[in-house]
Amino acid sequence: MSNHTMVSRVENEQILVLERIFDAPRDLLFKMFKEPEHLKRWWGPKGWEIPVCTIDFRPGGVWHYCMKCVDQNQGQFFGMESWSKGVYKEIIEPEKIVYTDYFSDAEGHVNDSMPSSEITLEFIDLGGKTKLINHAEYGSAEALKTVTDMGMLQGITETWNRLDELVESLK
Repeated sequence: MSNHTMVSRVENEQILVLERIFDAPRDLLFKMFKEPEHLKRWWGPKGWEIPVCTIDFRPGGVWHYCMKCVDQNQGQFFGMESWSKGVYKEIIEPEKIVYTDYFSDAEGHVNDSMPSSEITLEFIDLGGKTKLINHAEYGSAEALKTVTDMGMLQGITETWNRLDELVESLK
């Protein structure tokens, strides 16, 4: 199991870099990002589920999903749905996934009032462990601030904790 330590830093005021080492082989960790049946089991913060997740895992393909809050203890968020859409740009198995990440609606229409980002996920083989680097570039410092003010760092920490628990159970 990883030590749950995520390193984060901001570069050029609009790029958020997140890094974490998972105690899992690179092939297994990569697989968790490409198959809907796996993503549904770990994607999203604690108390949220993925009732809808479709993936066309190829350059030009789309990842469309809904996160729904199922935890009544989260008050005003309970029952809330958050739709997102990713458009894959580059995939090098099992090393890298590049996609544009958008807020969307249930039909997959992009929500232009919310910031999008260019995401590069790198999977670095550490001999049985894997360093995951998430490089998220936003259009401006204000766009990055918008998502961090929404609690994105807490959400991704909880999401990666759930990923860690899943890969631990699958090893």
